[in-house]
Amino acid sequence: MSIPNDLLNTVLRHASQEVSRKEFLSLAGRGLAASVAVGALAGCQDQGAASTAATTPTTGTPASEVDASTTFTAPGGQQVPSSEAVSPPAKVPAAPDKPIELEAWKSDVDPKSPPTPTPLPPDQRVGYALVGLGHLTLEELLPAFGECKKSKPVALVSGSPEKLAKVAKQYGIKPASCYSYADYDKLKDNPEVQAIYIVLPNSMHAEYTIRGAQAGKHILCEKPMANSVAECEAMIAACNKAGKKLMIAYRIQYEPYNRLVRDMVRDEKFGKVKYLQAQNSQSSANPDHWRHKKALAGGGALPDIGLYCLNTARFLLGTEPTEVFGYSYSSPGNPLFKEVEEMMSWQMRFPGGVVVDSITHYNTHDSRFYRVNAERGWLHLNNGYAYRGQQLQTSHAEGSARMENHITIGAKNQFAAEMDHFSACILENKKPHTPGEEGLQDQRIMEAIYQSARAGRPVKLPAVAGTDVFRGPEPTA
Repeated sequence: MSIPNDLLNTVLRHASQEVSRKEFLSLAGRGLAASVAVGALAGCQDQGAASTAATTPTTGTPASEVDASTTFTAPGGQQVPSSEAVSPPAKVPAAPDKPIELEAWKSDVDPKSPPTPTPLPPDQRVGYALVGLGHLTLEELLPAFGECKKSKPVALVSGSPEKLAKVAKQYGIKPASCYSYADYDKLKDNPEVQAIYIVLPNSMHAEYTIRGAQAGKHILCEKPMANSVAECEAMIAACNKAGKKLMIAYRIQYEPYNRLVRDMVRDEKFGKVKYLQAQNSQSSANPDHWRHKKALAGGGALPDIGLYCLNTARFLLGTEPTEVFGYSYSSPGNPLFKEVEEMMSWQMRFPGGVVVDSITHYNTHDSRFYRVNAERGWLHLNNGYAYRGQQLQTSHAEGSARMENHITIGAKNQFAAEMDHFSACILENKKPHTPGEEGLQDQRIMEAIYQSARAGRPVKLPAVAGTDVFRGPEPTA
């Protein structure tokens, strides 16, 4: 048996001192514990990983057994009080995806800390090629990899050699893994790339998804999925033919506050939902940006930011709308809206009489919220569609009192959460929670909203029975 160094050092420090019976028993007990631990470890190694998963012993030294009477001699000879260098108690599972359990120190009065992070070793994470180095990639996606546990960036695709070179250096991407759009198909020869994240103008989503699947890579595509139902169907068919996964980047469905609201709605926390109000608006300024070109964007405010109102309502309720009624407007003479709509307001009817009233605007101050109105209360999520800063408030009555509560939960990086979910699906061969079929359904509904706005009358949608029909299995934490 080998004695741990920290225990041996403690024994040597006490060798020239008188030791009390309590101290002796403590040292002896720790020696016995070390012997048992070594024997247990050897047994576990003999029995394999299956037996180690059954129980995880606690290792470390309780504070009551720590020698706090030691001293450290500084370089100048000064004696500095110190204490024995030991690790506090913890459970350390062998599996890399199981969190280390540290000893508790907070009471149940305060919120519990989340589990310790469980990042996979870098060589086990899914490698991504990011296609397009615009705002979203540079401002959100690449930084989010720092919070990922199962994902890593390994390749870049851009039409700008200058951006490619600079960003590659910043994030440690090999020069050989930097591609132009003309070289995109060469990704098939890069074994480090398992998934492609398409962050391009909407008009390019279909082509680059199809080519990426043909290159043998799984595809994570930004929303909206494409500019037409036909394009969405072609994307799904291409990935199915290649045997590759397709996921649409609906980050809201992986964000903790939105998921909490979804759970409260489904559990009927305040009774049955009667109607929802949703708004997602922002101010645009550059008429030359691709978002203001119909051929590139497919539309204006609706497919860009109004889609969040549409998709989130479907996500919260779990059912599908049966009718839509839209109204569109663009300010005459404003060059921003020469080709695409400035505003879209629409209603959706859902089974059970639930109505969702939504508005999206490209020419107002930033406003991103929704309110779920139920029989006995409401839930209001401010910044519900924002990248961060969600604020959840609820209201209900208790007797003569009006109870308004502000709920705070642990925040997560939405982009890291969605990428890690897709990585888990690849590693575990599971269907993504937001597959291509989810994006296709949104496209069908948006086309009906545009049709209604042009005709000035409601448009009925095919009835869809069931709950979460177009979604895959629930993501795991």
